[in-house]
This record gives sequence, structure tokens and C-alpha cells, in this order.
Amino acid sequence: MHRESTVRTRLTPLYRLLLAHTSFSSFLRAANFLTIAGQWWSVLAEREPAREGFFPRHAPATMSEYFSLSDCDVIGFDLDHTLCRYHLKETSRLIYESFARYLVEHKGYDKDLLNLTPATWDFCFKGLVVDLEDGNLVKLAEDGTVLRATHGTNDLSIEEIIKHYGPKREWKHFNSLNTSFTRSAKYYFYDNYFDLPGALLCGRVVDMLHKRGNEVNSDFWKDMVAAIDHNYNTSAFKEDAGTYFPSVKRDPGRYLQPCSDSVKTWLQSMKKAGKVLLLITSSHSDYCRLICEHILGKDYEELFDIIITNALKPGFFSLVPQQRPFRTLMEDVEEREGLPLLDKPGWYSQGNWPHLHDLLKTMTGKPEPK
Repeated sequence: MHRESTVRTRLTPLYRLLLAHTSFSSFLRAANFLTIAGQWWSVLAEREPAREGFFPRHAPATMSEYFSLSDCDVIGFDLDHTLCRYHLKETSRLIYESFARYLVEHKGYDKDLLNLTPATWDFCFKGLVVDLEDGNLVKLAEDGTVLRATHGTNDLSIEEIIKHYGPKREWKHFNSLNTSFTRSAKYYFYDNYFDLPGALLCGRVVDMLHKRGNEVNSDFWKDMVAAIDHNYNTSAFKEDAGTYFPSVKRDPGRYLQPCSDSVKTWLQSMKKAGKVLLLITSSHSDYCRLICEHILGKDYEELFDIIITNALKPGFFSLVPQQRPFRTLMEDVEEREGLPLLDKPGWYSQGNWPHLHDLLKTMTGKPEPK
């Protein structure tokens, strides 16, 4: 039995995820699907060949809860932390150092920010929100209730949380976060590994401001944003600016885990089976090339029909009709003029789901490709 025909898992069907972007919950599923599915698929591809019965061959009564790769016309992958798995310990330290070094060297912050102990990293976990108005970092329940909170890196007691957020412990900006999923001048949601170490740095900066006797307000966040931009802006890779990109370029094996031969063979087998393979990443093209060459080899472009960089998910799927046009690249520089539509596979930058969907219809010959 072909391996992909056996792969069934409890996720909503691919085409529903990609098309259902009219509400917050549905477009989050669409934007996050590439990461979730890619993590499953990478693990499955590393296993022994699938056995009959390893996954149910026949659909149960709740078929709507399952999908089968053999039924899919198009299979998309995210890159960072999906196809490309990072050495998280080394990468997290590098990201933290990249931001902290900028604050110390360019903004005059205390050098003590550069010193970390192993126990310090327990502070970091996904889903933290930094409240920029008072320097608190909060962990929220799905209804917006504050489960835990710190001021800087110092835990707040239940009594202190109630003092800040009232007897119901309601975070006042939750409706804004839950309906728009956007950044705000009043808070920042740490939802991915590329900026998560910044939560620890924010906490330590608040501690530092208290130690200095300075007022804690949102002004420190301007410096944090400057540190992020200094390390991650579109020209940083080419110009060797900041700390992050130069470090990864010098020693990619320290931070990136190569894909196994079984993963590469699996990708090749899907393409030979007639599937359209997509690689969609918010990373820029130059960084994408470095990653892909290291984890997949120099012939990685042959594995994918379409590669899209600087996609800025989840906006790629959700910002309709204010979507960004696709742009072609010349030596990793985006062309000034956007494309009115996509008419052929290839490598593109920016873009949007409606135009990609139209191209997939043409490539598959189906009005609603899965």
C-alpha cells in the first residue's frame, strides 16, 4: 500500500482549512494548518513504512473529522519549525542574544541582560501576552481569563492578579485579540518560536527599569521593536546586519536539523503521484534558500511546484480583499510591480490565497482542488 494513502489523522480536510477564512477561528486553522500538518507528516515520514491497519483504511461514521492525503490534490508545507526543525536550545539563545545585544549596544541598556542561567528559560512558553501598559506578562484561558501573570519576571499572586484584573480576572484587551489577531500598541502576543525569547527579554527589561527606579510604560517596547527590526528586516540577511542571520550563515548546522533521506524520498513520491506540492513561508527568499539547501540539499527546488516566501501568514489567507499581490524575485530582490494574477508555477514573494487558489484550479483542472 502506498504510504500516503494510509495517512489519516484527526484534522479538518485541507480544502476546508484553506477556504474557511471568514472567521477568526477558521482562518487561524487555515494559517496554522501548514505547521500542524507538516509536523505530523515529518514524523510519519520517519516511521517504518505504514502497515495495513496502522491508520483506519475505511472511514468511520465521523468521516468529516478525518482527511486522507491520497484524496488531496495539493499538499502545502510551512518551512520554519515544520520541514525545518531547529535545535531549539541553540536557536532560542541566539534569538535572545540578538535582541539583547542590540538593546545593550545601541540603546544603553544594562549589560546584565546578556547574562542568562539555565533556569531562566523556564520563563518562556508559547501563548504569553505582554501587556505594554504595565509591564505584566499574562497567560490567558480561551475565554480571556488571566490564568497566571508576572510583573517583569516576578510571579503575581492570585490576590495581585485580582487587584490588576478584577475579581473575574478578565483581561480587557481579549476581545481585540480574539477578533483581529493583530498586533497592538497596548499588547504583544508571543505565538511563535522566532520571537518567543523576546518575552523573557521583556520581563528582564521591566525588572531592570524597576531596579533603576524608572517608570514602567510602553516606551520600552519601541526599543524592543527596533531590536526585532534590526535583526529580521528584509535587508538584514544580505547585509549581515544584526546577530541572528550572520550567526546562522556562519554555522547553519548548529541551529538547523537536516531532513532525513526518508523525508526527501517521501516528498519525491508525492510529487511523482501527481500531487501539487507547495512551500509557503513568511521567511524571506534569501534565508529560505539557506535553510532549504542545508536541510534538503541543493536540488530542493525540484521537490516543490510552487515556493512562496515573505507570505506573512496568517494575513496571506485572511486579508481579503486587502491582500498583497504576488511579486517575482530578481536575485532575491522583490520586483516593484505586483502581479495581477498567477499564471504559472514557480517561486514568488508575498501574495494571497485567492490568487494562489485560482492557479491551483488551473494546475489541477478542478474547480475546487483539495
